[in-house]
Amino acid sequence: MKQKRISFGQGKGSLTHNNREFMADNVDPLRTPQNITFVRQPIGEAYEQLFAESTERYNARQKRNDRMIHGSYYEHLFGVKPCNTVRTAADKRKSFYEDVLQIGKREDSGYGTEDFQLVADCLKEYMEGFQNRNPNCYVFNAVLHMDEATPHLHIDYIPVGHYKRGQDTQNGIAQALKEMGFGEGKQAIARWRAAEVEVLNAICLEHGIQPLAPEKARGTLEIPEYKEKRRQADELALQNVQVEAQIAVKKAVLSTTETQLEEQQKLLGDTQEQVREATADLMEQTRKIEDGETELSEMIDKVEKKKQEYQRIEKNANDILNLIPSYEKDDQAERDFELIQTTLGGLTRNAMAAMKNRDEINVQVGELCKILKKALNKVHKYSITIGEQRQLLHKIEKLNDELTDKNKSLYSRNRELSADNNTLKKKYDTVMAVYRKVESIAPEAITQAKMLVEAERQREQELQQLEAQSRKKKKSWGLE
Repeated sequence: MKQKRISFGQGKGSLTHNNREFMADNVDPLRTPQNITFVRQPIGEAYEQLFAESTERYNARQKRNDRMIHGSYYEHLFGVKPCNTVRTAADKRKSFYEDVLQIGKREDSGYGTEDFQLVADCLKEYMEGFQNRNPNCYVFNAVLHMDEATPHLHIDYIPVGHYKRGQDTQNGIAQALKEMGFGEGKQAIARWRAAEVEVLNAICLEHGIQPLAPEKARGTLEIPEYKEKRRQADELALQNVQVEAQIAVKKAVLSTTETQLEEQQKLLGDTQEQVREATADLMEQTRKIEDGETELSEMIDKVEKKKQEYQRIEKNANDILNLIPSYEKDDQAERDFELIQTTLGGLTRNAMAAMKNRDEINVQVGELCKILKKALNKVHKYSITIGEQRQLLHKIEKLNDELTDKNKSLYSRNRELSADNNTLKKKYDTVMAVYRKVESIAPEAITQAKMLVEAERQREQELQQLEAQSRKKKKSWGLE
């Protein structure tokens, strides 16, 4: 069923416009012959028909001339001759009332639409029963306009009331509504219009139209002004729908954005925790590296000391060789000793070279031992005590064993440190990957992590300073 809104409002009351004695710009003269005129009676004639006899009866009862009605009843009330526009008396009574009714809008019921004639038939049927339903509203002019944008009905009527005091039949809207059963007071006319709307609703339903609530009355606006207001109202309604649609879209986007923000905040929270953990691990691994470097440095120092001790023993060995009488010296052994001495000097020029050439050093030391053994034999021949030579040889062998063990230990420790360094490098690369990811999506998290690290460093410095101050005070007090 089609839905259409009913318009039931008060017209301005211009009979010249209604009867096309004046043609407005929105009127199509070619369609004017299609207009339907239900009643067209001059207003002066209508007043004469309604109130002339009651005026005569009223005047017949008067004994004073100044209380009589002179002239027509219309002129008595409004002070002018009958005219085609609404006049208002001193007591607020109007010369006539006009109601304007319309079904639908130009877009769904206007000229050229399939419902143009349908709504006109509904209005025609409504008008045909109006006078019987409202005997106290005398219709003197009624026209169905078909020559404008949308079919609409103008009903012009004079309210007729009957009174016990004064003139028995008068123009009176309140009394007319009361006599028709709509009560008294300001709401009487609202109740009457509601009843008329129900009649029009029933007619629309019979013709397959679902009527919507009536629009607010257009008051005293002329048809062109009313149409313009309606157009503006429709534009505002369309804009309102568009704005509501935009608001709905923005709300949906906002909801999605809020969900994404919550997810990002959760991700940021997890990432910040990972950064804190990774930072702590990195600091711990850094300390281990520093400890390893310190230990390696200490081992290098020990190797250097052993090297110096070896050189000292080597010098003693050379001194012993020099004790052999010149006439008994073995030139070949001396040349071999000098060659080994030169070779060992090159192989042990630093700790790293000693580690790298440990096997060759062992070979050269072995050769040196052989030469020393030969020298010892010769020394024994020349009264040098075998005990001293054995003691010297034992020292050399012991020193060689210590150097070999230290080299092995140093090599093993170096491999461990290299493995730790590789592990730390992988850990560091992982942390830096997380760091760069966090820095790209949440730079503030990095700033916060740096602040935490800096705060921890400052706290450790403060603790160290406090401990130093405490020791200094204890020392000054003689407690240490």
